[in-house]
Amino acid sequence: MARSVNKVTLLGNVGKDPEIRSTAGGTMVANLTLATSDRQKDAQGNWQDRTEWHNLVAFTRTAEIVRDYVKKGSKIYVEGKIQTRSWDDKESGQKRYRTEIIVNELVLLSSRDEGSGGASQGGYSRQSSPASSTASFDQRTPAGQDELAQQTEISDDDIPF
Repeated sequence: MARSVNKVTLLGNVGKDPEIRSTAGGTMVANLTLATSDRQKDAQGNWQDRTEWHNLVAFTRTAEIVRDYVKKGSKIYVEGKIQTRSWDDKESGQKRYRTEIIVNELVLLSSRDEGSGGASQGGYSRQSSPASSTASFDQRTPAGQDELAQQTEISDDDIPF
């Protein structure tokens, strides 16, 4: 079988406050929408902005972070995969489809005060300098620290060019 890739990278603004729920088994799930914009010229040569809306789903720890730190207007970066699910509508009996991005990695790009309303609802900010307000959350397990890399210093003489 041929190898395939299903990876999505998005950077945009959250369209409305996330919806948080738990499954019957107790797994936390966050549903949110993300708007991305693209600029194209129309037939008359005028620039037109085109907004695309994406349905995002986050689980477990990432859903908790969405619950605590993401709100309408937040700028976020996500990596994930596309998944389409289907079900039979109970009212009409028709088959329904929904395409979603399953979030694997989430990076908060807005400061706590940048969402709609400007009110701070708590938040997380890991800052290396006063101008930096980016926090990154990755569901993968963190790699261990490499002691040798921390102890070794590189000088200009070590660079081959």
